[in-house]
Formats: sequence, C-alpha cells, structure tokens
Amino acid sequence: MNILEKLASLGLELPNVPQPVGNYRPAKRSGNLVFTSGQTARINGVRRYVGKVGREVSDEDAYLSARDAALNCLACAAWAAGGTDKLRDVIKVLGFINCVDGYEKQPAVINGASDLIEKLFGPLAAHARSAVGVNALPSNVSVELEIIFEAD
Repeated sequence: MNILEKLASLGLELPNVPQPVGNYRPAKRSGNLVFTSGQTARINGVRRYVGKVGREVSDEDAYLSARDAALNCLACAAWAAGGTDKLRDVIKVLGFINCVDGYEKQPAVINGASDLIEKLFGPLAAHARSAVGVNALPSNVSVELEIIFEAD
C-alpha cells in the first residue's frame, strides 16, 4: 500500500497544504531532504485542539493534535517533493507543546505524530525526535511540529 492508501485505511486523508501566513514556504527541499515549516492541527482551515495541554486540552486530544499536525507536515513535504510517492523516510520530528507549568508528558503527546509516521512509513522510519514544552504557541494551538523527510 502507498501512503495515501494507508491513510485511507486509517480513516484519514491528506489535507490541503496549509497556506503560509507570512513570508515563508510550507516546506523547502534541499538535496534529498525536505524541511517543513511549523505546522499545527489546523486541517483544511479548521483550527482544532486549541488551548493549553493540561488545562483546556486533554492528553488524548493533544495526541490527536500532534497526529493532525503531522498530517499537515506530510502534505507540505509531498508538495515540496512532488508527491507522497517521493517521500522515503522521516529523519527528525521536532514538537512543541503549549502546556501548563509542570506538565511532563510532552513525549506522549508527540507520540501522536510518531505513531502515525510508523503506520505510514513502517518501523524503519524510527526517527530522531524532540518534544519541548512551551508557554505559548501562535493562535493558542496546543501542538506545533516541524518534520524533516528524506525524498527521492
């Protein structure tokens, strides 16, 4: 199965590439690497899972927020690479979690992205990763991700 078929089997689909709100690209390719700009769980223009994790956003919804942000990263990387069939591997995931003071479950939140990546690319797509708690993110989103992909 290709990535789009795997997404469909999970009840998901590739969203539209989010349009930048500033002077930048959604993703940029350099050689065989594709770097995504920070992406959130705004799917096709609809903002989801807004607020601080540990207060307005539950751990479960934060996990889904990371999953949806990964979907947007995938859409951006596919745009820059020329299609999902050009994406071969995931090199690094950098996740930021808008959370309350004292929150310590950042890695579990970013598992929402990592688990999706494994389902789409297989266990060999184990990647380097950071999960960082922050006191604020743009538009009060709960999670923002950057992902580096390898492409043909």
